[in-house]
Amino acid sequence: MPIKLPSSLPAYSVLQKEGVMVMGQREADRQDIRPLRIGLLNLMPKKIQTENQFARLIGSTPLQIELSLIRMSAHETKNTAAEHMAEFYRPFQEVRDEKFDGLIITGAPIEHLPFHDVTYWDELVEVMNWTQSNVHSTFGVCWGGMAMINHFHGVDKYMLEAKAFGCYEHTNLAPASPYLNGFSDVCVIPVSRWTEMKQAEIDGAPGLKTLLGSDEVGPCLVEDEKHRAIYIFNHFEYDSGTLKEEYERDVANSQVAGTEIQVPVNYYPGDDPAQQPQNRWRSHAHLLYGNWINQIYQTTPFDMTKIGT
Repeated sequence: MPIKLPSSLPAYSVLQKEGVMVMGQREADRQDIRPLRIGLLNLMPKKIQTENQFARLIGSTPLQIELSLIRMSAHETKNTAAEHMAEFYRPFQEVRDEKFDGLIITGAPIEHLPFHDVTYWDELVEVMNWTQSNVHSTFGVCWGGMAMINHFHGVDKYMLEAKAFGCYEHTNLAPASPYLNGFSDVCVIPVSRWTEMKQAEIDGAPGLKTLLGSDEVGPCLVEDEKHRAIYIFNHFEYDSGTLKEEYERDVANSQVAGTEIQVPVNYYPGDDPAQQPQNRWRSHAHLLYGNWINQIYQTTPFDMTKIGT
């Protein structure tokens, strides 16, 4: 089954060229089926790139998906055209009375700030509480996942001495978890963050279970059964060249600041930035998001008014 997107959304043509099945409103209306309604609360500055990345993953399942793009109501993005935001996004306050089978809350480049200092923190708290009555399953990604764990469980984030940056091996700690169905014992995941959450504090929070973790960069994927959520601190959704773009951006900025930028670990062949990076996480990325969508399909009420009750 395809993912339902507006035909004028850039992700529509991008995914179509990649062979991902997509459909517009007219084709979707002809199908006698209830699609899974997935919201994407996009907190990233590069909105279109992030839309492509997540639509690619959730659009590769056998189920029909209807993707809704959501933004914070009072926060204005500076990196995406206002016309794009006006045409494709709705502020949270306009969707708060609606129900969703799933919601993805993305990361945001504001790791250095305490949670309560984020300008839209109060509304994000409202969103997180709203998920408990209006969303069947929530997927918090990177900073979005850390924010949810902090809000629901009081677990803090900590600044790292150096940026965790590169592709790191992670161990499958819960092979029987339905979210890790088909996973290898070890998988590689892109990491790009200045903060971490400590495994001991996650272990001490009732109801949290770590599914993927790394000896080098700590816990990665955490299940929160009580709040019908999973949290991932790293970036399965990244394209092959996303870390390359971040590295080249940081190098360009460092020439002004006079700081040395580390090459992303285990990303370029031979750690040589002159080489073309290889994608070693794509299959596990599709597995994880496909498993999440499948879990939603297996457990969400057919009558959407019963979601959250």
